[in-house]
Amino acid sequence: MEGILRDAFHLPAIGASVSEARRRVLHRLTEWNIGALVRDDAQLVISELFTNAVKHTDSDKVDCELRVAGVRLRLEVADRGGGPGRPRLRRAGRRGAPDREGESGRGLTIVAALAEEWGVRPGGDGRGHTVWAELGFGCSAP
Repeated sequence: MEGILRDAFHLPAIGASVSEARRRVLHRLTEWNIGALVRDDAQLVISELFTNAVKHTDSDKVDCELRVAGVRLRLEVADRGGGPGRPRLRRAGRRGAPDREGESGRGLTIVAALAEEWGVRPGGDGRGHTVWAELGFGCSAP
């Protein structure tokens, strides 16, 4: 694969947009001939990051970007709203956490398990955050 492939899209910050984000990622990565395992991981990562942006901020829309350079896929999800603080890993269902049954709080843990690298940076205008994850792939066979 030569050069850099890039796509960006923006969706309303509502729960129904999560599935649309997954569909857009699948469509674009299929078009770029990215292998099925990477496509599956990318859909899960975008789903977790988009869900966090909807659930934990007061953003009205969420910006997503996909970029392939060499054998790395970078996914970025940016919210534009305020939230309870910087996104961070936490143990699901720990004592004092909002969900004592452990049914939430795993999003960034899943992202960290699937990604070679991931991180958070503040929004350019001082509001919101961009959470990014990079997935590696060795071959591009579907």
